[in-house]
Parts: sequence; C-alpha cells; structure tokens
Amino acid sequence: MNEAAGFLQPLLGRALPWLYVDSKLWTVFGLLGNAVFSSRFVIQWLYSERRGKLLVPPVFWHLSFWGSLISLVYALHIDKLPIILSFAFLPFLYFRNLTLMRRGGGPADQG
Repeated sequence: MNEAAGFLQPLLGRALPWLYVDSKLWTVFGLLGNAVFSSRFVIQWLYSERRGKLLVPPVFWHLSFWGSLISLVYALHIDKLPIILSFAFLPFLYFRNLTLMRRGGGPADQG
C-alpha cells in the first residue's frame, strides 16, 4: 500500500478521483462546513437570550445536519480515519432529529 495514500483513497480513488485532488476549493469547502456547523451554537445562544431561557430553535437541527454533512465530505477528502469517524454518524443523527421534528414529535424549542 502506498504510504502517501490515506485510508479510503485506495478503495475510492478510481471511482471518485475528484475527492482526492488537493485544491484551495477544498479548503474553502472545509471552512464552509466548519462555519455552518459552528454557527448553530451562536444562533441557539441568540435565540435563547431573546426568550430569556434555554431553547433550541428548529434551525439548529438544519445547521447541524448540513454542517456535519459538509464536514463529512471534507473528512473523506482529508482521508484520515479519526476525522472520518468523528463525522461519520452525525448526519444520520441530525437527519433523524429533523424527521422527528417534521412528524411533530414535540416542540423543537421546548426548554
């Protein structure tokens, strides 16, 4: 196995060659995922401050899902197992929360 190759590149490199091409766009994409994922806490904090109690707005779950999905794709690009594993299951969890929220599983901002 090539020492420079990452964890998944030997398996996915032929099918998804664009995933392993290094460019400034990948850096921007990774920063975007980080910004979306991190912004959820700022929005939740502002939402709670306005109402004077700890609340979680519905947009928190949308930002969680999209930020974790973008970060997972970037982690696949970086191709380091610890980073991939840190994001691997998050989009599924946040998607499930969005599904429960849409089904009326309870108020999304209950505190």
